[in-house]
Amino acid sequence: MEVRLTHAPVQAPQLSVIGTRPIRPDGVDKVTGRARYGNDVQVAGTIHGKFLRSPHAHARILSIDTSKAAALPGVRAIVTGADMPKISGRLADQQEGAIHNLAFLSRNCMAQEKALFRGHAVAAVAADSPCIAEEATRLIEVEYEVLPPVMDGLSAMAPGAPVVIEDLKPNSNPFFRAGGFRDESEGPYHSNIANSFVMEIGDIANGFEGADIILEHDYHTGEAHQGYIEPQSATAWWSPDGLLTIWCSTQGQFAIRDMTAGMLAIPPGQVKVIPTEIGGGFGAKTFPVVEPVAALLSKKAGRPVKITLSRTDVFEAVGPTSATFVHLKMGITREGRITAADARLVYEAGAFPGSPVSSGAQCMFAPYDIPNARVEGYDVLVNKPKTAAYRAPGAPAAAFAVETMIDEFCEQLGMDPIEFRLLNVSREG
Repeated sequence: MEVRLTHAPVQAPQLSVIGTRPIRPDGVDKVTGRARYGNDVQVAGTIHGKFLRSPHAHARILSIDTSKAAALPGVRAIVTGADMPKISGRLADQQEGAIHNLAFLSRNCMAQEKALFRGHAVAAVAADSPCIAEEATRLIEVEYEVLPPVMDGLSAMAPGAPVVIEDLKPNSNPFFRAGGFRDESEGPYHSNIANSFVMEIGDIANGFEGADIILEHDYHTGEAHQGYIEPQSATAWWSPDGLLTIWCSTQGQFAIRDMTAGMLAIPPGQVKVIPTEIGGGFGAKTFPVVEPVAALLSKKAGRPVKITLSRTDVFEAVGPTSATFVHLKMGITREGRITAADARLVYEAGAFPGSPVSSGAQCMFAPYDIPNARVEGYDVLVNKPKTAAYRAPGAPAAAFAVETMIDEFCEQLGMDPIEFRLLNVSREG
């Protein structure tokens, strides 16, 4: 059969990028070796910093003696938690909508009253070479009162569990909030639950009554590190005129500037952060880890100070994603329609509040049209490094539970998994 065109064929528009193979803006510098990463920064007169880290997951710091380290030739400066500026961590003093509490971030960079995880920094040394700085850390004497640790979210929620932060002020907010410290008049808080909330729609009791098949399971995911190739590295120069310049590998130089300034109790206008090329981050290089400490060492020594973490430092002290526990119950009809869903999410925050449990709660049922749903979320402290973002923070663990259960429903119904999902897909409005 002859086919005749009744209109002119559509001509592809001439586009400058789509349909071509543009050169990556950072590609040439990287393949030729001209790209400058955090550890490549060289400032005249730079000395090198190293951390001393706690060997205990939970311990009260009774005393720190730095005299032997200070006497080592080549040592230029030593800082401990006592050198970190005292800034308010009270919940009432936090800015409206703040997602970071600077007092928590400060204690995460350098332990103050207690070491809250194995690898928590308790002191830092700046010296003429990395080897001298490393040797000096071994001369610092720390007296600890070792405390029982709590190592998983469910154990941390149990009555009588060891308390990570005694003066914690809990939140009850379904949005990402950092929380804070309690007022002295409120007394201690005997719990590790930093935030708890409930999000619900419809009537889940009626929804389950209308279900023909009900499944109820527990799902666990472990913490996972982002695995970026380049460890954190920062060079800080606190000049005699009071201006602080920081070169660092970061995903957000303005956030690092503002948070570092706040932790050091100086105006942001006195801090300039120059980002270098970044050898991976995936969410983990969004808040200060070494920058404030390098700055304090620089101020004490009167020299630029570079701190580059080792891979051991990264794994021991820089946050992975949260380990999670999800209890999930869902009901469906024989035709494959979801009638109700009920979930309880427990996300480990590490030693300081701020797990992405709220994101998990918001995302887990979002792809589906579920008339009756309820999510209960808990942000729980444990004696591990403070967690950090990792590619859609909070969502994968919650989605893993829901999608695994949906596949089990499909198996029982003998229904195509794609067909089931299209039948229940979220609708506009």
